[in-house]
Amino acid sequence: MLKYAYFPGCVAQGACRELDRSTKALAHKLDIKLIELKRAACCGSGTFKEDSQLLEDTVNARNIALAEDLNLPLLTHCSTCQGVIGHVDERLKDAKENDPAYFDRVNGLLAQEHCSPYRGSTDVKHLLWAIVADYGLDAVQERVTKKLAGLKCAAFYGCYLLRGETHLAYDDPYNPRSMENLFEAVGATPIVYEGRTKCCGWPLSSYATDKAFSMAGMHLQAAIDAGADCLVTPCPLCHLNLDSRQPEVEKVWGQKLGLPVLHLPQLVALALGVSPDDLGLSNHVVSTQSVLQKLGF
Repeated sequence: MLKYAYFPGCVAQGACRELDRSTKALAHKLDIKLIELKRAACCGSGTFKEDSQLLEDTVNARNIALAEDLNLPLLTHCSTCQGVIGHVDERLKDAKENDPAYFDRVNGLLAQEHCSPYRGSTDVKHLLWAIVADYGLDAVQERVTKKLAGLKCAAFYGCYLLRGETHLAYDDPYNPRSMENLFEAVGATPIVYEGRTKCCGWPLSSYATDKAFSMAGMHLQAAIDAGADCLVTPCPLCHLNLDSRQPEVEKVWGQKLGLPVLHLPQLVALALGVSPDDLGLSNHVVSTQSVLQKLGF
């Protein structure tokens, strides 16, 4: 049985609670054990380093150390968390070898708070990579009880998952295929379109709202024009900008969009027989009924 130290992050247990719910439902279906890191802190979403790189490194060294205490990989289901925590892990593993004074400084701050030291002994892994690389697509396919035949899915990788870290072991950061391969494994048809690897606009939304919504509208429109029935994202922040704010995006974009946006574990869990209600598919701002009707629910 695969086992991970589960880092839910803050958005998945707040504004996107259906993501936490569907991740746990999917893990149950795949016989993956998740041990939740209930003492973990927000990764900072890339904002800590605007004030202090040391702050970002120390907060996330503590998060990783919590997983190390369990001798388990740290599992995220948020591209932003993956990008931030994964890059901290890369930087501190390098510092351990090449900048021991900085490495010791981070651990010294952890010691002041009576926290376990960061050792650099585990990995930080997104749910997508855990499914594709650890569990395996063939094994997922064997668990499918309801093929998602006829559903045209457009992946929205975003930027942090692919390029937040210096080295990406599981895919091509500029021409990825992991999500499309997973779609095919559960019987859906992948749609490739311009914008699937670009920023959703969320980081701009607090100070350049119209630009953020224009970016989101451009990606949604491109997916619609390519024939997608839905967008599927591995990041709750992307989901907020593309689903929760889609009515506002439409006003800036100047036309109706109405494209359902699913969390990655929701899509996979549907194919494994989890009910739409158990996946929180009624919680979305843009109705997912068109997706469910196409699949015969």
